[in-house]
Amino acid sequence: MKDRAGRRRARRFAIGTAVVVALAGTNGPWLYRFGSEKYHQYQINKAEYKAENGHWDIVEFPEEYRQNTIHAALLRTGKVLLVAGSGNNQDNFDAKRYDTRIWDPVKGTVKKVPTPTDLFCTGHTQLANGNLLIAGGTKRYEKLKGDVEKAGGLMIVHNENPDRPITLPAGTKFTGKRNGKTFVSKDPVLVPRAKKVFDPVTGVFVRNDPGLGRIYVEAQQEGARHETGTQDNYRIQGLSGADARNTYGMAQKLALDKKDFQGIRDAYEFDPVAEKYIKVDPMKEARWYPTLTTLSDGRVLSVSGLDDIGQLVPGKNEVFDPKTRTWEYTDKLRQFPTYPALFLTQNGKLFYSGSNAGYGPDNVGRDPGVWDVGTNTFRKIPGLSDPALLETSGTVLLPPAQKQTYMVIGGGGVGESQRSSEKTRIVDLAADAPEFVDGPSLEKGTRYPQVSVLPDDSVLVSGGSEDYRGRGGSDILQARLYDTKRNAFERVADPLVGRNYHSGSVLLPDGRVMFFGSDPLYADEADTKPGEFDQRIEIYTPPYLYRGQRPSLSGGPRTVARGGTGTFSSAQASSVRQARLIRPSASTHVTDVDQRSVALDFRVSGDKVTVTVPTNRNLVPSGWYMLFVTDGQGVPSRAQWVRVP
Repeated sequence: MKDRAGRRRARRFAIGTAVVVALAGTNGPWLYRFGSEKYHQYQINKAEYKAENGHWDIVEFPEEYRQNTIHAALLRTGKVLLVAGSGNNQDNFDAKRYDTRIWDPVKGTVKKVPTPTDLFCTGHTQLANGNLLIAGGTKRYEKLKGDVEKAGGLMIVHNENPDRPITLPAGTKFTGKRNGKTFVSKDPVLVPRAKKVFDPVTGVFVRNDPGLGRIYVEAQQEGARHETGTQDNYRIQGLSGADARNTYGMAQKLALDKKDFQGIRDAYEFDPVAEKYIKVDPMKEARWYPTLTTLSDGRVLSVSGLDDIGQLVPGKNEVFDPKTRTWEYTDKLRQFPTYPALFLTQNGKLFYSGSNAGYGPDNVGRDPGVWDVGTNTFRKIPGLSDPALLETSGTVLLPPAQKQTYMVIGGGGVGESQRSSEKTRIVDLAADAPEFVDGPSLEKGTRYPQVSVLPDDSVLVSGGSEDYRGRGGSDILQARLYDTKRNAFERVADPLVGRNYHSGSVLLPDGRVMFFGSDPLYADEADTKPGEFDQRIEIYTPPYLYRGQRPSLSGGPRTVARGGTGTFSSAQASSVRQARLIRPSASTHVTDVDQRSVALDFRVSGDKVTVTVPTNRNLVPSGWYMLFVTDGQGVPSRAQWVRVP
């Protein structure tokens, strides 16, 4: 590996030198640029260059099938689900144009799929049955200050009646007792009954703690004169008797300030065989930018997100039971920023790396650590460098998963900060006292790095931008392979497309990596021209696929239980040096908590390779996996799909 890395460095230097020498005699900038590009194309397409650096290609979809891809997930059929929803385009949202595509990377076909609601900025994860669970999305686009026409905000409805809850319909009017201004609710709200509180020692009744409901309200008319400057109590019109006495509203400032996105409660399973969405029980909370993570018992935890009034969900986490297709709240509250990177560890707890997509207070739920969901205990992990630069960072469980080592890559400051980090940070959760240490640095501070685990145990880190959403023309056209054994990066071929916000990557069953999306804020370095979403799909073919014949892998069982074995055929069985189960990706917003590569014990007999699946269900959650074998040169087979029940 060391010799190969040295050859790659020498080859990249030689190519750059050759370009300079070859063009030294040219007599004009146009001729220089033309000659440089032609020579560059010649060099990067040479077989020896590809064997050291890999190669990038752009997949051009027919125009009618292009979309603003926000989410991508590899399905157990080998096809890729590409979800746009409204695609960060309010015109699409207003017209209820929601898009989903299925791309077959083998046949090269693209298919449109009816999309039931706006699944823009939803959460998703792979289920044990091979379906993809999708939950949340967009109810309302944000409105920037200056675009908000009616004063509005959060109304907290109090119910002091311990005997029954109360439901207020959409259109309920709230009038301030002091300011006299009236606001109207946008949605219905159920306010639970008050809770009777008794003295724990004497058993004597002490008080009623009111039930609370949260609802977004707006002024009846436009203009600044309808704003309120301070907190007020609000009478609720239409109530009488005991309901009028026991139920009231309270609100802080209701103003023309910026209004954030609002989330939805809708949830679906996507069936990869029928290729359609199946509606399931909605979540208890509306969520925009949530993370879905598989728990030890196979249920799915839904965490964070902006709710139906545009505020960060206040720690009300919930779990989905795939057997009943219903949601239930967890017993305890714990709050995180949006799209928190939460990984199931081999002891059944969750690791939070600190990576997130951005929304939420800068002092709430941002410390990395290990979370026991059952007891709601959280053990912080020290040593993280650049702790204030974790938004839009990437996190990956380094291969093989048995080592329980995680890497946090790059990141930036809170919100639209110009700051970014070139750091990588590594933590070994199998250590007695886990602590972050710095890994090899990137060349530039990097937000939105795309990260994919490869079958040879290397990790591809590509793209991103130095500034928020590629501002200032700061996209990074670089890619690196991280060598887990040497703890070092090696520069490989440069991508062709800049990737920043709303981008991601997915490992394909043939060992290549697909890249999607990019949503720059501006299209020029001066930040004067609005950016356009990049709809191109790009494929990176790693160096290992240019190193000769790949080992074959065929036959074998479709299902292998934990602790069980499966025997597969390979004409190159004697060359096999390792076997890996890789869970398919579900990627969005630099968040992919599904991908993991599990090392398998194996034995070879003739043209047969027999693999053994580990017994730990936290290490190998139930579901479908890609089984790869690789030879001594790191060349992988094509994947065989295997289900672990």
